Amino acid sequence: MTYTIGQIEELTNIRQNVLRYWETVIPGFAPRKDLGGRRVYTERDFEIVLRLKYLIYERKFTIEGARNEILRESQAYENNAEAMNAIRELRRDLTELYFTIKKAKK
Repeated sequence: MTYTIGQIEELTNIRQNVLRYWETVIPGFAPRKDLGGRRVYTERDFEIVLRLKYLIYERKFTIEGARNEILRESQAYENNAEAMNAIRELRRDLTELYFTIKKAKK
């Protein structure tokens, strides 16, 4: 599943200008752009946004500290690939359900 920047903003309550800033300072976080130049976020990009939000807003990390933590964690994820895949699948299902419910309400 892929997301627009507007959908990521809606799901995370992180403003689009903040998301664009994070793209410039977090290595490996660069949503691709479609032919129209619009950002297309992957599941991995969505995970990074959620993790950054937690580290910066909840744990009070600086952006540099959050960047270093994400780099450290990415190496640890390789050792827990099975668990991470299960989490990704659940998150994808919940997100799809959210947008399905939202469409049904209109």
